[in-house]
Amino acid sequence: MTDDFHFTIHATDGAARRGTLKTAHGDIRTPAFMPVGTAATVKGMTVEAVRETGADILLGNTYHLMLRPGSERVKRLGGLHKFMNWPRPILTDSGGFQVMSLNELRKIDENGVTFKSHIDGKRFELTPERSMQIQNDLDATITMAFDECTPYPATHDVAASSMRRSMRWAARSRDAYELRPGYGLFGIVQGSTFEDLRLESVAALSETGFDGYAVGGLAVGEGQAEMFRTLEFTTPAMPQDRPRYLMGVGKPDDLVGAVMRGIDMFDCVLPTRSGRNAQAFTRYGTINMRNARHADDPRPLDENCGCPACRNYSRGYLNHLFKAKEMLGGMLLTWHNLHYYQDVMAGMRSAIAAGQLADFALDFYALQEQGDIEPV
Repeated sequence: MTDDFHFTIHATDGAARRGTLKTAHGDIRTPAFMPVGTAATVKGMTVEAVRETGADILLGNTYHLMLRPGSERVKRLGGLHKFMNWPRPILTDSGGFQVMSLNELRKIDENGVTFKSHIDGKRFELTPERSMQIQNDLDATITMAFDECTPYPATHDVAASSMRRSMRWAARSRDAYELRPGYGLFGIVQGSTFEDLRLESVAALSETGFDGYAVGGLAVGEGQAEMFRTLEFTTPAMPQDRPRYLMGVGKPDDLVGAVMRGIDMFDCVLPTRSGRNAQAFTRYGTINMRNARHADDPRPLDENCGCPACRNYSRGYLNHLFKAKEMLGGMLLTWHNLHYYQDVMAGMRSAIAAGQLADFALDFYALQEQGDIEPV
């Protein structure tokens, strides 16, 4: 980590940290949630709208962008920041998770993974070195080491073999990574839910040396309680002066619980995917906007929310949009969900700075349990 890419912790509250990650493309306030822009776009949103929600950083997808439009084309067009008109930080995942999910379409060995494209069946090979090159072509502010996402459940032997291969790939990723001022490379901790394997993984990555450390291989079916248990023995062993990123998580209550266990960064498709499918995340839990009870409801989705869906439209109108299958419904609800997620992150940042995260969490969970209030 250099002066141009540097993580500063401003306050702590228990295991939680309030910080700033300085990068070549601007500062990232942590705890941070990264909206997912899989194919160089956050579905249903302009980048200006994403920024208005409070997001400092977006996530791009190496696997999807290497297939379409191709990383070389993105490079020729000025890199991902210019290509998608987002000048702020971008993190790109390594492609490992997507490739591993192809199952019968891929083959793994020590060198890397060969796979068939889900688009046209064309065969590709993805190695640590190739993943670094693609992410460099994309001009990712934060590059992720190439890893194998261990399936869940897995035996100890299977998890150990998978994790150790990821550690060898991490070292190769480090060697192939091109150092640039203000850019960083994150290693990924694996080991399923086994404490000894997670600690072995942290030790191996720490010895190799990375600018930040991610926790991978969770949110893959183990459930929230098991995820939290795994974080409780993993995050204390991770380098204290580097950002910690929990990959692919999650629901709002996952974010609160993980921040309380020392996580700084998150990404998840849930707020955008749910928005397109009529599910809104609110202080009072989730609300299905297709539900008939909303059809005659003049109230906003959340009277305390400042997003356009809540400022300008009624529940009745949102319900109509989804019933009529109008795309505006998904756009407005996506905007709302991303706004709500960023509100939760901002609330936690303020609470950590004030030493009141426990009170914030109590209030948060109490409102979630209360549920949506029926109209009078």
